[in-house]
Amino acid sequence: MILLILIDDAGSGSLIGGTIIGAMRYETEEFHFNTIPLKYYSPEFFSKKIYLDYVIEIVKDLFEKLQVNKNEEILICRGYMFDNLRKWFSKNNFKYTSTKIGEPLQSKIESTFENYTIRLGFPQRFISYTKYPFHFHRILRWVYADYDERVKLCKTGWKSFTKYGSLPIQYNTTKIKKSRFICLKCDKKIEDNSYVRLLEFTSNRPQKIYLHHDC
Repeated sequence: MILLILIDDAGSGSLIGGTIIGAMRYETEEFHFNTIPLKYYSPEFFSKKIYLDYVIEIVKDLFEKLQVNKNEEILICRGYMFDNLRKWFSKNNFKYTSTKIGEPLQSKIESTFENYTIRLGFPQRFISYTKYPFHFHRILRWVYADYDERVKLCKTGWKSFTKYGSLPIQYNTTKIKKSRFICLKCDKKIEDNSYVRLLEFTSNRPQKIYLHHDC
């Protein structure tokens, strides 16, 4: 029987939410995960890269749940998220290989992160119907639609957030005769012949956000 442990992350490139760290026993597909909290992506902590040490604490807990021993082979994602974990593995004589992680863990951890963001309030339709649901500027539009609440979900320590996270906004009221829009605040359709609130700003390009007039 193959004794193999797979380790990967999901969400490190998403503006909203923390980062999911997951581990799976290949032969049984037993899967466990935990999340790097958003506070480690605040300006106070992010530049210190404390989240890389937090990964080690998560993996220690996941290994206990999976009952991993040092004779087992470990395949670990080669991304920067595991830089400190690799050092810890070497120091503690774990056998590991850095590589691209595929199935069965890849789909499992990606769906785990998607479900996590849905619980945060991110629209299911963004994930179901868009090729790049976690594209930075797509999420940024969603954040600005309800900024005071949704900024709390952002990785505010990112340089990109420093650049785009407090842009000047123009507010107007307009009427839409033929609507194909969804209100980015309540996620419900904007009906034809509706008066709406229009938010305009420029990030990587000019952006327009349409909201119900009473949202």
